[in-house]
Amino acid sequence: MNLKVVLKVLGTVLFWESVLMVPSLVISIIENSYARNAFIVSIVLLGVIGLMLKSIEVSVNIRKREAYASVALSWLMMSLFGALPYYISGAASNYIDALFETASGFTTTGATIFANVETLPRSILFWRSFTLWVGGMGVLVFTLALAPSLGARSIFLMRAEFPGPSAGKLVPKLSDTVKILYIIYGVMTGATIIVFLIGGMPLFDAVIHAFGTAGTGGFSLKTGGLGHYGSSFLEWSTMALMLLFGINFSLYYGALKGNLKTVIKNEELRFYFIFVILSTLLIFINILPVYSFSISDSIRNSAFQVTSIITTTGFATTDINMWPLLSKIILLILMVTGACSGSTTGGLKLIRVIILLKSVIREVNYTIHPSSVSKIKIAGKTVDDEIVDNTLIFFFVYILILFISTVILSLDNFDFMTTFSAALASISNIGSGFELIGPLGNFSQFSNLSKLTMTMCMIIGRLEVLPVIALFSPAMWNKQ
Repeated sequence: MNLKVVLKVLGTVLFWESVLMVPSLVISIIENSYARNAFIVSIVLLGVIGLMLKSIEVSVNIRKREAYASVALSWLMMSLFGALPYYISGAASNYIDALFETASGFTTTGATIFANVETLPRSILFWRSFTLWVGGMGVLVFTLALAPSLGARSIFLMRAEFPGPSAGKLVPKLSDTVKILYIIYGVMTGATIIVFLIGGMPLFDAVIHAFGTAGTGGFSLKTGGLGHYGSSFLEWSTMALMLLFGINFSLYYGALKGNLKTVIKNEELRFYFIFVILSTLLIFINILPVYSFSISDSIRNSAFQVTSIITTTGFATTDINMWPLLSKIILLILMVTGACSGSTTGGLKLIRVIILLKSVIREVNYTIHPSSVSKIKIAGKTVDDEIVDNTLIFFFVYILILFISTVILSLDNFDFMTTFSAALASISNIGSGFELIGPLGNFSQFSNLSKLTMTMCMIIGRLEVLPVIALFSPAMWNKQ
């Protein structure tokens, strides 16, 4: 392990985090908010520390080991320092609450400890939602787009952070790849703002909800969320936008390059839409009695919540605690699966679900025909055994962490649905669950131990387990 490389990356990330706070500072000055001094202190502190670490001279490129350590530590430090505006301003009652809210933002989880967000100054609301947008594509990917000089092999940083079983270059140069991804992300975010403005939202509201939609984190500046606006147009358009942000961004690039056949044949994409349609139909039938057999209300609410949960956005327009158990179970399944790899969503990712299902089918065939040799194929291409093994390991560790975190959260002695859905919402980066943490609830009632546990789960889930777990391996820190 070359610590100088890790510290240089960390310094670069912290420096850019100080820059990212500037828009919030400007807003606090304009509105003469009490949060102004909090942002000034945070920006100066981050800037000084970031520049000191950023100036470290290194003579080697980033290797896989440094990349994993850099990514995990960067997310931890971004959350620790990003919590300062909440804590110094007094918006959060204690530092652990501030840390929870910040990690929830950067990991695009969208879980909150605020019972009444309308009381927060606009500068804090902007910082809160802006962390969602930055974290959507990844803070290291964002840094690579701004500072491509981190090393010729900084592809390892992208692979350690980018959601999905693998991450590669769209074009030969990595810096160009991340810029392409952010251009697509930025254009889609801009289009989302325009749609919300057409739907009647004020500009600031449109920007905040666009950040929440693009980052699939679901932070709102209204306690009632999107339901506050009472607009069917906003609900249906948000639904469509969430679906779009749940798609692998590399497919958008392929479509722009004219490779429509590749996009259409993408097995994960087809599975994604089939899964959404089937889940929506099942819940629609199940909740008809809840909405007095109103077909329009039932289909709108079922489609919106399915889309919101599978994309791990967490927006809500109705109280799903009132839904029958079957609907809740379907939503729990969607919380586990998530949407497509290479998107801003959380969860396992559907490509892993496909690999797991095909692995089961292969083992069944092998049991029936022991002499047969079969390979797992997706879109006609053979999946490497290493990817299959990594998927199985990831799933095992994911379930193990979910189990351990549920046990720790159970010490707060809430009901099972609240406890389990809180653990699942944290590691799958969703932000909403059932009962006490349903659409009308929040996470403020949990103990500090539980909040710290969920904070770690958010980061572990966002980085897809390995980078954070690797930090605890002695071999990671071996100088050789």
